[in-house]
Amino acid sequence: MLSGGKGTRLRPITHTSAKQLVPIANKPILFYGLEAIRAAGIVDVGIIVGETAPEIEEAVGDGSAFGLKVTYIPQDAPRGLAHAVMIAEDYMGKEPFVMYLGDNLIMGGITDFVDEFQRNRPNAQILLARVDNPSDFGVAELAEGTVVGLEEKPKEPKSDLALVGVYMFDPGVFAATRAIKPSWRGELEITDAIQHLIDDGQTVRAHEVTGWWKDTGKLEDILEANRMILETVEGRIDGDVDGSSRIDGSVVIEEGAEVRGSVLRGPLVIGRNTVIQKSYVGPFTSIYHDVVIQNSELEHSIILESSRIMNLGHRMERSLVGKDVEIVQSGMMPKAYRFMVGDASRIEVP
Repeated sequence: MLSGGKGTRLRPITHTSAKQLVPIANKPILFYGLEAIRAAGIVDVGIIVGETAPEIEEAVGDGSAFGLKVTYIPQDAPRGLAHAVMIAEDYMGKEPFVMYLGDNLIMGGITDFVDEFQRNRPNAQILLARVDNPSDFGVAELAEGTVVGLEEKPKEPKSDLALVGVYMFDPGVFAATRAIKPSWRGELEITDAIQHLIDDGQTVRAHEVTGWWKDTGKLEDILEANRMILETVEGRIDGDVDGSSRIDGSVVIEEGAEVRGSVLRGPLVIGRNTVIQKSYVGPFTSIYHDVVIQNSELEHSIILESSRIMNLGHRMERSLVGKDVEIVQSGMMPKAYRFMVGDASRIEVP
């Protein structure tokens, strides 16, 4: 499993946090992948880690919480997916393996994909999904189910089939990663390694994803993944909701959370020890632990732990708020917007 990279498309959140640990429906993205791997019958997992290694290791530990045995494999810099495969050779040995990108979400997991690989035993098998913007992805060209060509972010795509962030290989892929050269990005591309297998006469099969899949590298995709996961969540109330509050739809209120004089309209999740007071929280919202929402309205958003949103004069929507953030309406005169904003931030005001 890959959990390196800088997460540049999610800055400033990823200036201080691993992109794979951003919560979707109050569960880190990475955990969904680990659960899918275990459900497919895989127990031994090597996690490629980079500069966010301490955070990843603290969150995952030895893997026992997931029923896994986890080994951490350090990558000195983001040198491409094929480089990540290359440095895992000693760990993998002569066994076939799954490569799973830790910031991808696949509804329904990967069990069918793994079973198909074990039945057919190709040299490689890739997951594909049809997309509207293939130029943003690695793109596959097929002939009767066999992959005949791959191209990374092509200007003129030959199909609308994008590579999903899950691959299966036999040990022959290691020779392919050593045979290729860095791309114009200075990275060893997994598409080039797979193309080398094809050119060498090896069999590369494709499995098309029929459900939904999200590469959560961008804000829009994280919010959409959050929406999709929340639609599957069953409501439960373990926290404290007073009599003047109203709960509509599927709402999860975790232990220690307090709701006072507020309207919650699901699907949504409220984390542990969070306080919602005289506020409206609308559908497709995930609020993590130890947050305070007071005299405000928000929906279709993700709020990370220990943040405070208070006295907003307008509804907040389609937002991702990081840890320990304070968003308040000031009573100071003269009235003005007052910001302290980090690198690569985006703020929209009415």
